[in-house]
Amino acid sequence: MYKCGAYPVIEKTAISAGIYSYEILCPDVVELVRPGQFVHIKIDGFTLRRPISISEIDRRNDSLKIVFEIRGSGTAKLTGINVGDNIDMIAPLGNGFTLPDEIADDRRVILVGGGIGIPPLLAIAKEMRESSTAILGFRSYDKIILEGDFKRVDSHVITCTDDGSVGFRGQVTTPLVEELDKGDVDMVYSCGPEPMLKAVITECVKRDIRCEVSLEERMGCGVGACVVCACKTLTGMKRVCKDGPVFDGREVVL
Repeated sequence: MYKCGAYPVIEKTAISAGIYSYEILCPDVVELVRPGQFVHIKIDGFTLRRPISISEIDRRNDSLKIVFEIRGSGTAKLTGINVGDNIDMIAPLGNGFTLPDEIADDRRVILVGGGIGIPPLLAIAKEMRESSTAILGFRSYDKIILEGDFKRVDSHVITCTDDGSVGFRGQVTTPLVEELDKGDVDMVYSCGPEPMLKAVITECVKRDIRCEVSLEERMGCGVGACVVCACKTLTGMKRVCKDGPVFDGREVVL
């Protein structure tokens, strides 16, 4: 079930060069949403809506946050929306992450994100708090986003940069292997570039650890009718907008 309407922006923040965070007041959407789902936004002058992951859910204040990067003329125009303006969106869409009903004190989940794939993992961190370890990968110091937000919700954060300007120098898979080998992991959640997702899945399969990944594909309708966003799985072609964007890591073919 999803809602369609115009919802007011109550906070707008430029969190990095070309990357924006919007908080949107939408009580009827918040009643339905879960981590891993997305919103589909209409932008004046453009035929197709833009899918954007939900990064944070605030049930107490009836709002959610989205974080997006300017990638073209559509998302560039989206930045023209300011506090007090309405955003026309369909939400929540897609299948989200599967969160454990409870987790033992000596167990945890690992969140592995790369670049603009990091935002949807924040909603899980907020749910799992100190039971989560977030491994966040960036190209360099100036590309870092949301690191403080993960720490704010008590997630243990491991920051990685390609150039070593902050934290671990190298890819997220190195600290991931170290964390997996500690043997206390119930689930791994990941979102980011496809090569990263493939590496994360490989390491989880080796150790028989459950893994869910969020995929990104170009979308048309956003509700499963047009099949533009089809992806390959072991059980056939699936729609990222309807059957995903979250899939079992063992199921997808990357």
